[in-house]
Amino acid sequence: MGLADWFSGFCSNLTIQDGGTISTRYKAISRRLNTDFWSTTSDTSHSLYVGSYGRNTAIRGFSDLDIVFELPSALYHQYNAYSGNGQSALLQAVRTSMQKTYSTSNIGGDGQVVVVSFQDGITFEVVPVFTNQAGSYTYPDSNGGGTWKTTNPKPEIQAIKNRNILCNRNLIPLCRMMRAWKRKWEVPIGGLLLDTLAYQFIENYEHRDKSYLYYDFMCRDFFKWMSEQSAEQVYWKAPGSSQYVYGKGLFQYKAKRCYNISVDAIGYETATPKKEWSAKQKWREIFGTSFPD
Repeated sequence: MGLADWFSGFCSNLTIQDGGTISTRYKAISRRLNTDFWSTTSDTSHSLYVGSYGRNTAIRGFSDLDIVFELPSALYHQYNAYSGNGQSALLQAVRTSMQKTYSTSNIGGDGQVVVVSFQDGITFEVVPVFTNQAGSYTYPDSNGGGTWKTTNPKPEIQAIKNRNILCNRNLIPLCRMMRAWKRKWEVPIGGLLLDTLAYQFIENYEHRDKSYLYYDFMCRDFFKWMSEQSAEQVYWKAPGSSQYVYGKGLFQYKAKRCYNISVDAIGYETATPKKEWSAKQKWREIFGTSFPD
């Protein structure tokens, strides 16, 4: 096995395997909410995968799956007219509906979503939304007495998809590999920010159209690029929507450390004679056990 095989195997190991189970639950939730709020038994209408799963950048072992479910606009006016925290009342109405299907599941709310926790560790977070004219969504936040907020995931999903195609389908694997790094190194960075940085980096990257054979360079160069992001920067603009994506902490130091480790790995790969075992151990130090041994 050569370098391209290592990274091909690594990316394969990160691919989510339980898509069938996820789809079954997604359809059951959608059917329940459609039945109660739209008087239809459709198991796909009015709902959309968002978050990392919607952007196709989630990896095996992920825990939170985000869904938005569009409600009739009349309900916005109904709950907006409440004298006190109509947002909380709306979330409770959605929660009550979902309990008809998942009566034994741990269903709760955290102020903006209705949560369904399954025994296999996957949690569905359902955000009830109202569609705005421009295609964005208004959603309830019951914290602090209740407010309405806006999110715009559709252009983010499309932007990642489009750039992935333009870059020989290398953007999504980069996003996924960096999630393995985030998990291994406990990096204080959100998934959307990680995807945003990868999206920005790969736009002008010299090897963006290459194959797995260049993934060692791509990872090395992305770590370097991340390490050079300003520690003073508070937010970045999400792909497609240009919504602000705020940092959760300083990721630059761990990116710099893994840049240095990746330089060592590439040094072992290109040594004469090659030191492939040592190279793979360095990549596993960065990415964890999903990287082939």
